[in-house]
Amino acid sequence: MNTKYIDLINQTFDFPQEEFKLENKTLQFHGVNLMELVETYGAPLKFTYLPQISNNINRAKKWFADAIEKHNYAGKYNYSYCTKSSHFKHVLNEALKNEIHIETSSAFDIDIVESLKAEGKITDDTFVISNGFKRTQYVTNIARLINNGHKNAIPIIDNYEEIDLLSKEINGRFNVGIRIASEEEPKFEFYTSRLGIGYKNIVPFYKNQIANNDKVGLKMLHFFINTGIKDNAYYWNELTKCLKVYTNLKKICPSLDSLNIGGGFPIKNSLAFDYDYAYMVDEIVNQIKTVCEEEGVDVPNIFTEFGSFTVGESGGAIYKVLYQKQQNDREKWNMINSSFITTLPDTWAINKRFVMLPLNRWHESYERVLLGGLTCDSDDYYNSEQHMNAIYLPKYNKDKDLYIGFFNTGAYQETIGGFGGLQHCLIPSPKHILLDRDTNGNIIKTVYSEEQKSEDLLKILGYQKCQEKDIEKNTLEATTTITTYN
Repeated sequence: MNTKYIDLINQTFDFPQEEFKLENKTLQFHGVNLMELVETYGAPLKFTYLPQISNNINRAKKWFADAIEKHNYAGKYNYSYCTKSSHFKHVLNEALKNEIHIETSSAFDIDIVESLKAEGKITDDTFVISNGFKRTQYVTNIARLINNGHKNAIPIIDNYEEIDLLSKEINGRFNVGIRIASEEEPKFEFYTSRLGIGYKNIVPFYKNQIANNDKVGLKMLHFFINTGIKDNAYYWNELTKCLKVYTNLKKICPSLDSLNIGGGFPIKNSLAFDYDYAYMVDEIVNQIKTVCEEEGVDVPNIFTEFGSFTVGESGGAIYKVLYQKQQNDREKWNMINSSFITTLPDTWAINKRFVMLPLNRWHESYERVLLGGLTCDSDDYYNSEQHMNAIYLPKYNKDKDLYIGFFNTGAYQETIGGFGGLQHCLIPSPKHILLDRDTNGNIIKTVYSEEQKSEDLLKILGYQKCQEKDIEKNTLEATTTITTYN
């Protein structure tokens, strides 16, 4: 009988896959021996496999290059990285090896941009596309960037007041984009996105605030769908509506030359994941060209702002199964040595699923389980996979350690979880390892951060300051006593 865990995987999926394979009966991720990582650094453990960032960027560039060549498309393609997915310097350093541009969403993003410029990572030719609702500091920082010579900085107008706010602080003429407030899918609790300006209001907005404004030029129309780029009627309908706005604007605004279709490429969340990226890119390019030709306007340069697609598939988290609790006749809880709420917050907040696989014991029998975290919160669990309403893992054995990995976790989890800060129930943040390859293809391992210690959390909470004062007080009293006796 086929009762081993490896039999279950082979019967359910095509395995091995490009990034996953077994070697010496243990799981490898992009050729990285994960059990060796555990033996060296312990668990729980977070890691970032940096080469996958460049790999995904260049995959997308090729899809667009192929589509542009196939359709004889006259515009250019520009890959931008959505920094809010992961602001870490090691992520930006890797991404910027590939001649990309930057998308920002808040004031402090501009400080990061300026730091990268000072190091020569980006130049004045790098597009800096600034999205989001712009409060005073954000406006000030954008203005500073432009006033210091970064003419390819493009603030994307989100509301009717932003042009006036920017004009007051920017010296000379500057370019802007306008974000379309897309209409959401019917399943959403709201009908229109809170971001941007409605379809019907964009042309009047341009005429009222930009057309006769000597200080402002319109360069870009920004379009983003919250549910991502999908091959369904909703996405294609919204893209068509966007293109109608673009062509209407282009006819009265010669400076408009760019269409930003935002982010939204999905990443693998199961071994059964199936998405035809090349087809989607080809069809997007084809539809843009077709509509522009029908309307008699030049095609735009295409921008994307891929965040999760850029960095998501580089990340992973490893846990050890500590104990199994049989709570009733049907439910077995495997307790991990960390917390899902704190280390993979999207599993709790938006019920997101990641690729989950054991690292070892693939050739042993399996069982259906639930996974529980260490906190006392009833929501600290992970109970199903994308492809099935259950989790199957090698059978728990208190005498045989079992390690499990969650993969493609590189986007948002550290920032949403509050990297380096307090975590729910004071569960410490795990050690984080950076994985890279040298010119010969050998793995380079670097400890980016150690696991949080008690004193790290006490300092944030204010207790360490109290302890330091007590030490100072005791030291002073001891000194005074000694002085008296002398």
